[in-house]
Amino acid sequence: MDLIELLKKRRSVREFSDKPISKEDLEKIVDTARYAPTARNVQPWEFLIVIEKEVLKKIAGITEHGKFIANGAACILVFSQGTKYFLEDCSAATQNIMLAAAALGIGSCWVAGDKKPYVGEFNLLLGVPSTLRLVSIIALGYPFSDKILPAVQKRTLEEVLHWGKF
Repeated sequence: MDLIELLKKRRSVREFSDKPISKEDLEKIVDTARYAPTARNVQPWEFLIVIEKEVLKKIAGITEHGKFIANGAACILVFSQGTKYFLEDCSAATQNIMLAAAALGIGSCWVAGDKKPYVGEFNLLLGVPSTLRLVSIIALGYPFSDKILPAVQKRTLEEVLHWGKF
């Protein structure tokens, strides 16, 4: 599948099979995040991979809308150092993680992050240094079903594209 096709077909996956993700594939996925664009090449990100089922259940329990994390094979938490463009930089890294996962046949779903009131609970649970800020949690796992997910209704190009001025 070429990149443009992958971009158009990637979907958030919230139902996962029991199949584990190899350490090699998890490292490949995070390696792509390092290549995300970053303002002034600051590269403020830090990545934490969690694969332990009990910890995944605790993470799922803390979130408001990520209960399915408990059934995933892994999750990657993206943290940032306190830089001016931390949200932009780490959001780009998060997108790379989800696209790399899709390229490997692994489902993903971006769950919450920076503005949630429970962020401090993650810091305590995972021993996160106080200098880092949670930007995103990405649930990962092989999709429960091989069926193709239905297309998501998107606004048409004509509705969103403007040339020169509005």
